[in-house]
Order: sequence, then structure tokens, then C-alpha cells
Amino acid sequence: MSSVSPATAMLIRMSGFVVFLMLGVVPQALAQGPALEFRTPSNADDSTTAAVMRDLAERLLPVYQEPDADRYLANLSALQMVAGDFAAADVSRQTLRNRRRRADAGRPVGRAFTYDIYAYAKTIEAENRVSFAEAFTRAFNEVVPRLSDSDAYAVTRWLGIPPQVSRDALESLLDEQRAKDSIEQSEAVKLLWAYVSFSAYRAFGSLTQALVDADDLRRYTVDASVLIKTRDGTSIAAAVVRPKSAAKPLAALLELTIDDTQNYAMECAAHGYVGVVAYARAKRTNSHRTVPYQHDGDDARTVINWIAKQPWSDGRVGMYGDGYSGFTSWAAATHSPSALKAIATSAPTAPGINVPMSGNIFQNSAYRWSLYMTTSKGSVEKSYDDDVLWRALDQKWYRSGRRYRDLGRLNGQPDALFIRWLSHPSYDRYWQTMIPFREQFARINIPVLTTTGYFAASEPGALYYFTQHYRYNRHADHTLVIGPYDDGVMQSGPMAVLHEYQVDSAALVNFRELQYQWFDHVLKGTAAPSLLSGRVNYEVMGGNEWRHASSVETMAATSERFYLDGTASGEHRRLTRQKPLKVSFVLQTVNFADRKDAGWLPPTDLVTRSLVNHNDITFVSEPLTKPIEVSGLFLARLDFWVNKMDVDLNIMLYELLANGQYIRLFNPINEFRASYARDRINRQLLKAGERQDLEFKSERITSRLLQAGSRLVMVLGVNKRPDREINYGTGNDVSEESIADGKFPLKIRWYGDSYIELPIRP
Repeated sequence: MSSVSPATAMLIRMSGFVVFLMLGVVPQALAQGPALEFRTPSNADDSTTAAVMRDLAERLLPVYQEPDADRYLANLSALQMVAGDFAAADVSRQTLRNRRRRADAGRPVGRAFTYDIYAYAKTIEAENRVSFAEAFTRAFNEVVPRLSDSDAYAVTRWLGIPPQVSRDALESLLDEQRAKDSIEQSEAVKLLWAYVSFSAYRAFGSLTQALVDADDLRRYTVDASVLIKTRDGTSIAAAVVRPKSAAKPLAALLELTIDDTQNYAMECAAHGYVGVVAYARAKRTNSHRTVPYQHDGDDARTVINWIAKQPWSDGRVGMYGDGYSGFTSWAAATHSPSALKAIATSAPTAPGINVPMSGNIFQNSAYRWSLYMTTSKGSVEKSYDDDVLWRALDQKWYRSGRRYRDLGRLNGQPDALFIRWLSHPSYDRYWQTMIPFREQFARINIPVLTTTGYFAASEPGALYYFTQHYRYNRHADHTLVIGPYDDGVMQSGPMAVLHEYQVDSAALVNFRELQYQWFDHVLKGTAAPSLLSGRVNYEVMGGNEWRHASSVETMAATSERFYLDGTASGEHRRLTRQKPLKVSFVLQTVNFADRKDAGWLPPTDLVTRSLVNHNDITFVSEPLTKPIEVSGLFLARLDFWVNKMDVDLNIMLYELLANGQYIRLFNPINEFRASYARDRINRQLLKAGERQDLEFKSERITSRLLQAGSRLVMVLGVNKRPDREINYGTGNDVSEESIADGKFPLKIRWYGDSYIELPIRP
């Protein structure tokens, strides 16, 4: 769970060229031409940096060309600002705004508007010979109060980004340039934009907060000290933000969150709603011990009913949230309060599905989070973000070989809630009561929007809500949007480069604004966003386009099987379209008693030049003769012999490009406990010493256009890692097993009848 503010989250996520996309610079706008001589300054704050950058801008200005007039004006203004001609830059930006007025009508103010204010302030400073602080205050007060609430909110929050973001972006580009003695014009434009951003935020960074606070005070009525009583006497803390411009009661947007560092209530108010944020029974607001997941549905219903009775409410409530607050939206929907009219979630938590386990395999991060949420000791709160400390605990437990239930004891802080979770390894009644289950989905008839990503850890939870809703309510009004995103897409926006993967430009969507457009459609009767024209709306990676389908199943028109051929192909095994004629198998052996690999964790990069095998086997296809689009959920049938009664497996798929790069089709890895693969509720043990088969469907959607000449790569492995529960295969409670149960290595024979079936769109 995130514990940082949205601005800090941006700081963490932004680096290098990403900052240009976030601040409105268009990468394809970069100019071309002869390289320019350039000596890179030592760092952003070097005393010579300003002069070096100004010289570069002055030399580029006479030769800079760009056929697209809008991009020319945008980049021209950057060159003019670095050259010190702010009056000319102000004119360029005014001209650009006038040109874009019709095209931008009805759209939110762009992020580049911050540079409009900056250029205008610098012009006032020069023409009136006043301090920059006075000039910026005047520019802000002339421009921002005239904006709508939503535009003003967007601009003021972009003005409030920490200066360190732009500093880091500039330093990154300087590092890239340092070993060179010249710079291409395209790179020069990028570098000069980075310097504009750095200079602007350094200049006004300390001035914005007071100005923003004053503007917010003029626009909104804020009550940050609301207490709402529940039936059992607990007080739920809440904050309410209302637009002062409202002439009548409004619909409310509610987030019930366990994280008190985030608050989007004012953003909701800026979009014409009453914004309400309520805090689950968390440490900050209650003397009661926090018990995540168990009271949130009832508490959400209490808050919704309270909202509906307020004089500023029109009786309608929409809920939204990501992570835990995505879960609370579904918990509320389970209780069907009449005032709840819509929910929109991103990366929603689904207890028992994707937390505290995934594929019925418990993860050490669950102990870390549970201890943090249920303990008021300051030492626990301080250590929560210390990854080094928690990695050390993982390795200590792994090397010890002790039961998984002893993880907390090894840390000196056993946690009762974590132990309770371990007592429910199946999706039993304990978990089923927390969110809708089976027929309860049939009673949810309000519109729902779910956002997730191919690279989001929460994707299995999001897909569980979506698929179960339609399974039990075929008339459900539930829209899914998915693309090449991780769990932070709603807070910080999509990344142009995500863990070394270059995201398609079509995927760079403002999902916060898309969510408000959807709420406007549901609650205000406006047109539905065109991006959401299907029940399933997905971006085709590598194809740079959005597609729309009526269901997950109709994302693909057909399927294609690839068999796990035991024949060696170099250092890997073969993945073939033809079922092998000869009976053969690949033998895999995993020694659970070997703990020399305590420091190993799988790599996180989505693009790599090599695969590092670790208790897995790699299967590689022949080069594709033509492009194929893989879109949807893959199926698999594993034909195998095993000497244990259970095993935890994982599968990863890659596209191996002709240039040698491996690109993941999804992330994290698809992992699951074999005994729960058919049924997450009822455990079905394997037959030790017998040949058998296991059919299952993945819990991760992907969509990618595989290129001709690429190869499909499948990695099939056994889970044995320090940050996960280890299944030794006895068939008993896995959390009670120890290294003593692993004295005999795991042996699996993977037969050639095994296959993976990919959904293909011709």
C-alpha cells in the first residue's frame, strides 16, 4: 500500500524523458539538423550551466525548424526562454494558445500551461523591473482566478510539483550527454526543455503554496473534522469539500481509504461534485485496533447513508479508489445502499484473491503490511518503508528453513492478523464475506468502471471483480479498461518508459480525467468517453492502438496451441505448434534444502537481453512467419508426473525480438498453487508418483502484437524464493511445513503433450 502523497509519488516515478510527457512536451516534435558543439556542464547547479544553456539556445534558434506549426511554437518558446527573451516566448505561447483554442475547447487545461504563467511572469519582471516573486504573484492572480475550478485545480497542482522532479530530469539528461562533445538538435531541444522546467520550478517553487491556498479558499468550503458514528459506536473520520459556486445540492464522490496521506476530495469538488474522503478504522482516527477488510462494507454503507441526508447532497453517491479504497468500493456495493449509484476502481484489492496471497500462495509483504496496520509502535511505522530491513528478514527466514508461520517470530513481532490469514489458505467463507461472492454479484446493478494494467500486481483482483460480475449478472453495466500500466497509473499517470519498456503513445491517457468523464456520463448525463466504447477496452502493445470488445472471450477470434517439446534447441527447449509424435519428457529437479540462493529475487525489468533461469525451464518457438496479435487470457494443460502431493508453479511469457530483446507480455509472473488451480475454494491434491494432467486459465490478460521474426518464449518454473511461502509438497497445511519436509528433492517430468493455448486475433 502506498504511503506517499501524489506529488511525492510523481517524484519517485518520474525520471529522464518521462518528465517531458508529464509537462506537455511532445517527443515527436524534436527538431532534426546538424549536430552542435556542446560541452556539458558538471551539474544543474554549476555556476556555468546558465551560460552554457543560453549559448546552446542562441545557436539553435536561427536554424531550428519543425514542419508542424504547433510543435514549432511550443519548442520555439523553450529556446526563447533559455535565451532570455521572455517577451518573445510569451508571444509564442500566446500564439500557440490562440491556434489551439478551437481544438482544445472543452478539454482540460494542458500541463504546459505552467510555462505560460512562468513566461508571463518573467515578462512582467523584465518590463516592470520588479522582483520575480512580485511578478509571479501578479501573473498567477491575473490568470488562475479566471480559470474554471477543474482547470485551476490541474494548473495549481502541476505548479506544486517538487522542484526536485525537474532537477532530477535535467541531471539525467546531462549524464547522458557528458561523454560527448557535440549534441544532436533533437537532443538539444530535449535538454533545453529540461532546463526550462528546472529553471521555472526553482524560481516559483517556494511561491506557489500560499497562492494556491488562497485560491482554494476562494473556491471551496472545507470541513476536515467530520465524525460519523457507526452502529457499534465507532467514529469514522471524514473530510468534506464543496465548491462554493454550486447553486444547488450536488452528487457526492466518496473514497473510503485506510491511507490518510491521500485526499482527492478537493479534486472531486473541482470537477463539480461534493468530495468526501472517509478513513477506515485506522490508527490515526480510532482508538480501536485496526482490523483491515472486516468492517469496511458496513462502514461504507454508514458513510453513504450519512452523505445522502446532508443538505448539500442530492442523494446520489459515487465511490472511487485504488488499492484498498478500490476494495472498499466493492465492499460497499455488496451491501447495496440505495444512494450508491456508481463505483470506479483502479488496481482494486480483492482479499483472498490478490492479497495477502496470489494464486493461493502467501507473500511476505502481507506480514509487513499487516504489522504496520495493526501496530501503533513508532518503530514499526518508521521501518515500514525500509526495504533493506524487510529483505533481510526474508533471507533470515529462508535460510532458517522454519515454518512460514514463524516469520513474525523471527522478526520478534508475531502478528495475530497475519496468522489468522494463514489459517485460511483457500478462498473460504472468511474471505467470501468481505466482497461480493457468487450470487451477490447478481444484485449489483449500478455502473462500474475498472482500470488495471498488464503490469499491475493487482490485475488478478480487478479481473476477478469484472469476470464474476458478468458471470452472475449478464446484464451488468461494467466497463474494463486495461493497458501497459502498473498499479500506480491512477495516482501518477501512465509512464512513457516503464521498467525499460517503451510504452505506446496511444496508451498515455489521463486516467484521472477519464474517470471524471465517466462519472459525468453516469451522474450528469454527458456523453460517454469514446475510449470506453466496449465492455473491454484494451491497448494493443506494439500495435499502438485501442481495441474494444464485448467480453474478455471476444478479445480474440481464435486460439493457437504451442506444445512443450522436450527436444533441446540450444540451451532451451522447443515450443512447437505440432504435437510431438514421440513420447518424451523434460525432467525438472528442485532441491528445497538448498538455501544458497537466499539473495535471489526475480528481475523487475520488462525488457532484458537475457533470461536468468532459477528453478525453471525455458521453451522457445521458431521465428513467427507473420505478425500475430495475442489478446486475452491464455489457457494451459500440463501433462506431468510428480513425486509430491502439491507444488507451487509459475509461468511467464515473452516476445523474443529478432534483435535479441525479451519483452514480457505481462508482469508479475503468473503463479499458482497446483492444488487450487482448478478450484480456489476446494483443495485438490496431486497424485504423487502418477502421470496426470492439470488444466487452468491464467488470471492475467495481455494484448500484444508479436512481430514477424520474433519468437514466443514460455518459462515454466517452481516457486522457491525467500519472499514467498514455500510449498514442500506434503499435502498438509503449507504454512506448517518446514525444510524438514523437503529432504527429498522435488522431481517433475513435463511431457510433450503439455501445451499453452494463446488467444489470437487475426
